[in-house]
Amino acid sequence: MRIGIPKEIKNNENRVGMTPAGVSELVAHGHEVFVQHTAGVNSGFPDEKYVKAGAKILPTIEDTYRSADMIIKVKEPIEPEYPLVKPGQLVFTYFHFACDRKLTEAMVKSGGVCLAYETVQLSDGSLPLLVPMSEVAGRLGMINGAYYLQKTKGGKGKLVCGVPGVKPVKVLVLGGGIVGQAAARVAAGLGATVVMTDISLPKLRELSLTMPANVSTLYSNRHNIEQELPDTDVVIGSVLVPGDKAPHLITRDMLGMMEPGSVLVDVAIDQGGCFETSHPTTHSEPVYELDGIVHYAVANIPGAVPHTSTSALTNATLRYAVALADKGWRRACKDDPALALGLNVVEGKVTYKAVADVFGMAYEHIEL
Repeated sequence: MRIGIPKEIKNNENRVGMTPAGVSELVAHGHEVFVQHTAGVNSGFPDEKYVKAGAKILPTIEDTYRSADMIIKVKEPIEPEYPLVKPGQLVFTYFHFACDRKLTEAMVKSGGVCLAYETVQLSDGSLPLLVPMSEVAGRLGMINGAYYLQKTKGGKGKLVCGVPGVKPVKVLVLGGGIVGQAAARVAAGLGATVVMTDISLPKLRELSLTMPANVSTLYSNRHNIEQELPDTDVVIGSVLVPGDKAPHLITRDMLGMMEPGSVLVDVAIDQGGCFETSHPTTHSEPVYELDGIVHYAVANIPGAVPHTSTSALTNATLRYAVALADKGWRRACKDDPALALGLNVVEGKVTYKAVADVFGMAYEHIEL
């Protein structure tokens, strides 16, 4: 198979779809790999490393799409890339269709095969291709929450860990999944008082047994969240409904319950965000203030640490990429039900029900 790895063009997206080590593995399986010039530079992987791994370097993004049967990316195609996706071409990347109708319609129109990392799901419900970036985003989300608490950054002017005689800050983590656990462990390690919420009692029991002593758990409902907000300094929003829009757990009217300078970090912004007042921001303009509350809602948080993120992502995606290249997408998905759940848009049809339902579009089951 001919595999293309284009340079990401989303704002400050420094990751790349595959490391040279991953490329080497694909080449060893007999596939041709085309990497766009400088695609990996910001992740610490210059063209020379890809050439040494067996890839061919192409000068432009257009050349890369044109040459490939399968595109391996990190983020969803953005508008300049829409016309580059060819009918029948497999695009393997994060899509997050449920919060972007324009993208969904463009990929339907393209006739391409869109296999989304975020909806590949194992029989136990886990999301193996979302986990590594969730781990990064949760950790970095809390680090940024602490950073924007500084008065010079618009926050309350509090130090997360406090000092002797001065209490540490309180962090509220909404959601006990991979992102929430990663954020809570960083917050706890920094010395904060941490409260984690979830709607799953088994999950809350697990968290009670495994999290540090300065982390407590709370069942997630509006009443309980409202009770916590007045003395909370940082809220980490990490709620996920696979393939669907995130629910709004903090509404506009609830901001008035918080002290000015409190920080909301919406790690769920890729799926529409779990705060009603969230809208996507970028690494170049990461925050905005609304009703006295600082909002951080960068849609590609892991892009700030691209070397770590690209390596972690390739570790997770490589075996699936090899299967897709070796067998073709249809046979690979037939052989692996988890991979088949990644099929969101196939040759002009929406094949993931949650995406179809969000936009009132026709859902069509894909026969493999």
